[in-house]
Amino acid sequence: MDRTAHIVGSALTPMNRRDRTAEEMAHQVVAEALAEAGVDPAEVNLVVFGNATAGRLLDQGCIRGQVFLGQAGLRNAGIINVDNSCAGGSSALHLAALATQGGTRTVLAVGVEKMWTGDRRETLAGIEDGVPLVDRTYLHAELENPSGSVLMALNASWAISLMEERGATVEQFAATAVKARRHGALNPTAQFQQEVTADEVLESHAIVWPLTRLMCSSFTDGAAAVVLSATPAPGAPRIRASTVRSGNGDIDYHERLAETAAAAWEEAGIDPLDVDLVELHDATSAEELYALESLGFFKPGDAGPATVAGATSIGGKGVTVNTSGGLLARGHPLGATGIAQVVELAAQLRDEAGPRQVEGARLAVAANTGGMIGSHAGCTDAAFIGIHVLEAG
Repeated sequence: MDRTAHIVGSALTPMNRRDRTAEEMAHQVVAEALAEAGVDPAEVNLVVFGNATAGRLLDQGCIRGQVFLGQAGLRNAGIINVDNSCAGGSSALHLAALATQGGTRTVLAVGVEKMWTGDRRETLAGIEDGVPLVDRTYLHAELENPSGSVLMALNASWAISLMEERGATVEQFAATAVKARRHGALNPTAQFQQEVTADEVLESHAIVWPLTRLMCSSFTDGAAAVVLSATPAPGAPRIRASTVRSGNGDIDYHERLAETAAAAWEEAGIDPLDVDLVELHDATSAEELYALESLGFFKPGDAGPATVAGATSIGGKGVTVNTSGGLLARGHPLGATGIAQVVELAAQLRDEAGPRQVEGARLAVAANTGGMIGSHAGCTDAAFIGIHVLEAG
C-alpha cells in the first residue's frame, strides 16, 4: 500500500516579533495549519514537537510540546518531543513522515523557539548546547572572540577555507547576503524585510573576519507547523524522500553534508540538477555557498560566481536558493527552522508564494543541519542533517 506523506496544511508565525510567548506561537501555527487542512484538533493522532532552547531559556526541560500546546485541543494525540539543536524541525518532520507512512492517519510536525529573553549570553549558551562539552571547551579555548560566538568563529574558519581552497571572495559573500535580504523583502513573515546593498553588507561591523554582521543569521522567535496525511488533497505536495544522518566526528561537516545529499538523491531517484528550488541552512552567507557545492548543486568554486551573476535568485537560470530569505533574512528559530523551510517550499509547490514565486516549481529540497561534534579531535562533523525532497501534487 502506498502511504506517501502529503503536506495538507502548513503555517508559519511572523519572525520579526519578540513579544510573543512560546505558547502563543505554538497555538497560532497549529490552529492555522489544521484549518488549512480542514482537520479538527481532536482528529490529530500524533504530534512531533521540535524545540532546542526551552530547557535553558524558559525553564521547561521536558514535555515541552505538552506544555506549549496545552490549550490547542489536541485531546486525542500523543506528543513526542524532539531536541536536536538547529535541526529539531527536520528531525520532527522525518519522524512525522515515518509515522504517516506507517499508517498513522493525521500527524502534526511542529517547531517552536523563543530565543529573545533579554539575556544574550544565555541564548548563545543555548545555541552552544548543540555541541558536546568537550568540544565547547575546545572551541572556547581556540576561538573565543569579541562577538561572543565561537560557532560564528567556526563558520568564519570555513569561510576562509572556501576562499583559500575554492577562490571564494568577500564580495561573493556580500552578494549572497544581498540576495537573501532581497528575497526576505518579498516575504511578509521574514525577520528582516529590508533590502541591503553589497557596500552595506561589507561595511557592517565585523563578527569574525571575513564575516560581517549582515552576513550572519540572528536570534529569532518563531514557530512553524505542517499537517501530514497519507490521503492526498488537491494540490498537496508530497514528501518524495526524507533522509537523515548523524555524524560522529569521523569526517568533516561538509563531507557529511555531501554524503547525506547523495543518499537523498538516491532515495528520491533524482539528480540535483532536476531541483527547481532549495531552502538550505545558511547560518552565514559564506555557508550558503559552501552548502550549495556540498549538496551537489554546483561544482567546487562555482557557487559564488553563480550567485553574483544572479543564477540563484528568483527568476535566475539556476536552482533558486532560499526564496524565503533563508536563515539570514527569514530568520533562524532553531527547532522551527527545518519546518519553516518546508512551509515555504509547500507554498512554492502550490504556486501560492506571491511575488517570490518560482515559475513552474515542481521539485524542491529542504536541507537543515544541527549541532557539531568532534572539534576537539580536529574534525568538526555535523551532529544531524535532515534533507527532504518535496514534489508538487
